[in-house]
Order: sequence, then C-alpha cells, then structure tokens
Amino acid sequence: MSFFTFGHRGVMAAEPENTLRSFLRAEREGLDGIELDLHLSRDGALVVMHDPTLDRTTNGTGPIADRTLEELRALDAGLGERIPVFEEVLDAVGPSLPIQAEIKDAAAARSLAKVLRERDLLDRVSVISFHDSALVEIKGLLPDVRTVLVAGGTGTRPDFPDRARAVGARLVSLELSKLTQQAVDRCHQAGIDVMGWTVNTERDLALARALGLVGWVTDEPGLKRLADTGDGARTGSGGLRGLWRGRGRG
Repeated sequence: MSFFTFGHRGVMAAEPENTLRSFLRAEREGLDGIELDLHLSRDGALVVMHDPTLDRTTNGTGPIADRTLEELRALDAGLGERIPVFEEVLDAVGPSLPIQAEIKDAAAARSLAKVLRERDLLDRVSVISFHDSALVEIKGLLPDVRTVLVAGGTGTRPDFPDRARAVGARLVSLELSKLTQQAVDRCHQAGIDVMGWTVNTERDLALARALGLVGWVTDEPGLKRLADTGDGARTGSGGLRGLWRGRGRG
C-alpha cells in the first residue's frame, strides 16, 4: 500500500502559512502534494488564505471580502511574504504537484471551476470542503472534478459515508484526534478511502497507519521523511502517483 503526505497550507509549522514561500518549501522537502485555502477578494480574485479575516495571519484587519486584490497585496503575510492568488501558486510550484484546494462557499466554487476548466487541471487539483453545498456546486459545474469531504467529529457519525457519496467524494479527510476504527471501516465498506489531519508526530503517524489511512495532512516539513523511513518499497513515486490520480473520480 502507498501513502501520500500533503503539506498543510504549505508547511505551516516552519513557514508563514498559505504563502508561496511555504508551498515551495513543501515541494523542496519532498511532500507529495500541498493543501491550500481559497476565499474571494472584493473584486473576485481567488485569494489563498485560511481565515475569512486578515487579523491572524497578516498585518491587516477585517474581512478579506472587504478588500480588493490590490489592497490585499499591500499586506505582509509573514516574513515579508504577500498574499498569493491561486493562479500564482499553480505557476510557482512544479506542474505535476497535486493540490488540494479547500473552498468555503459556492461563490468560491464557481470561480475555482472556471480556473480548473481553463487550465485543464482536473488531473492535478482536487476540491475539498467542510461544506457539502460547496462541493455539490462545483460537482455540478465540473462533473469530473475530484471532491474530498472534510470533517471533524461529524466524520464518525454513521451517516457520514452517505454524505460523502452525495457530494461525489471517494476520498474523505477526517480529524485524526476524533477518528475511530469503526468510522474508517464504515467508509471502506462504502468504497471510500480515508486520509487524516493533522499528522505531525511519530505517534500520529503510527495511529494513522494503524487505522488504515491512505494519507495525511501535516504541518511539519520533516514528516514525509519520517513516513518514508523503512517504507521505501511501499512509497515509491510510481505507486503514489497511481494512487493519487485514481482517487475520487465519479
């Protein structure tokens, strides 16, 4: 079995989250892909930030949606980094690096669908969300897009596999600290694979493997090397790419 390791907002334990610096560091460290978050600016740009407001991760304040892209560009997102837009991330990292793009609402889904269609990115980018309606929206616009349903404690509920199927997800991302073997088994019985967040320590990694997860999201740049230790035959790039590219269609 192969495992894949995604950098959470790049490698946010080591670099300012959701910046080009963080994503490029994740790629240099050999992570198998990156995860990022998308919001819309006031003028409709796909801005790469996690929070709906600027306060925590920049020297600005207030909602992202109240600022134009030009205004957002003037802010410091950490260590002098600027807030990127989605297209910049696509151009900055390697052209085959898998990306999980998290959307918060239907408006972001429509803007993202336009970029994925224009750039022919359905084999590279999967769309993830906690919000079923956002995934339904993008699935309606792009029937072949890979969707990943994300959950915390709700991922352990008996009806969770039905929710995943309803949004077309064959892969789900569940919170490791709340995950149970029973929940994983229910997903597997429904033909749905499970990855976990956030896996940052050797203990987390051991738990993720014991639960039968196919992958994980990490904040730590060294987690990929730790995951590969003693696992070379199972984590070869050919097997990994095949695993990734076969996920979530339907």
